[in-house]
Amino acid sequence: MALDEKLWQRCADFHGHVCGGLAIGYQAARYAAALMGADFSRDEELVCVAENDACGIDAIQVLLGCSVGKGNLLFHMRGKQAFSFYDRRGGKSFRLVFNDLPEGTAGTMEYVLSHAPEELFTVKEARPMPQPAKLFRSYHCACCGEKTGEKWIRLVDGEYRCLDCMEEYDRFHV
Repeated sequence: MALDEKLWQRCADFHGHVCGGLAIGYQAARYAAALMGADFSRDEELVCVAENDACGIDAIQVLLGCSVGKGNLLFHMRGKQAFSFYDRRGGKSFRLVFNDLPEGTAGTMEYVLSHAPEELFTVKEARPMPQPAKLFRSYHCACCGEKTGEKWIRLVDGEYRCLDCMEEYDRFHV
């Protein structure tokens, strides 16, 4: 899978510069699209669960249409260059884990862009598919007055409180 200069430039324009992390995301996105037989996700057809919030995420957004706002880009923060992909239409899923660079490799970006994705990633089984995004009823916080989704509101002494207005309660860390 040769470098597509036009796609690479779109990723670089969106991200703001070129770097090794962007190259990893670019190759992960292209590999995922090839393995799934999918392209840009207009809605939630394709889902990505990223285990980092680094530069490569921008390439995944640009090339695959996964975004936080649509609910099809989720973060399971583990500090790994690993990405799980799910196709809601066909049920296909897998996890791509970036392999270590060979000892003495100079220039991550150049190395990543000059190698086939199959050489860069190990394909593993993905965790179960995440649920589709949900809409939640909102309530006004009794302290700050801001509307907050019911998943993130607490009932305290008969009043709704957002998480920011909650007093911490921890009997072990005084």
